[in-house]
Amino acid sequence: MNVLVVYCHPDPESFIAAARCVVVDTLKRGGHEVRVEDLYADGFQPAMSADERLTHREPGVAAELQHYADDLRWCEAIVLVYPTWWSGLPAMLKGWVDRVWARGIAWDLPAGASTVRGRLRNVRRLAIVTSHGSSRWVNWLEGQCGRFSVMRGLRVLCHPLTRTSFLAIYAMDSNGHDDRRRFLDHVERRFISW
Repeated sequence: MNVLVVYCHPDPESFIAAARCVVVDTLKRGGHEVRVEDLYADGFQPAMSADERLTHREPGVAAELQHYADDLRWCEAIVLVYPTWWSGLPAMLKGWVDRVWARGIAWDLPAGASTVRGRLRNVRRLAIVTSHGSSRWVNWLEGQCGRFSVMRGLRVLCHPLTRTSFLAIYAMDSNGHDDRRRFLDHVERRFISW
C-alpha cells in the first residue's frame, strides 16, 4: 500500500518524532511504500495568502504546493502524526489542510450543488497518531476537536469505505517513561496489521 505520513512537530527530538519513527519503520517492514512529509523540515508556509483565498474555488494549488497535492493523489492511506495543541491540530498542519486539500485535488463543487464532493477516492485508510497534554476526560469534555476535524471533515473527502484509526497518548504533561514506551509499542502493534 502507498502510505503518506504527514508529520508536524518543530522538535526533531520530541516524543511525537519517536512515534513517527515507529510508524514509518513498522510500515516499511510491512512492505508498504512510504512517503514522509515533515512540514517543519520542509519550511511549509501554513498561512493562506490573500490571492489563494480569493481563488480557492478554482481548481488546483500554488506551484510550490504541487508535490504535496501529488502525494495526496498517490497515496492509499494517510497517517497524520502530530501533537494536539489547544484541543486541535497545530497551526502548521491546519495550514497544510487549508492549502493542499484544495478544489480539484481533494474536493469538487459541481455546478448547482450545495455540498462538496470528495476526490480522494484512492485513500482507503486514514489514521491519527497524536499526544495530548491533558487527560482523556478533559479531551472528552472539550469535544475532541482535532480528532473530529480529521475523522469527520477530511474523511468525507476520501473513499466512502475509508477505515480510520485514532491512537492517542493522554496526560503527556504528567506520564512517565513506561507510559510512553507502552504507547509506542501500541502504535507498532497497530501498524503491523496494516
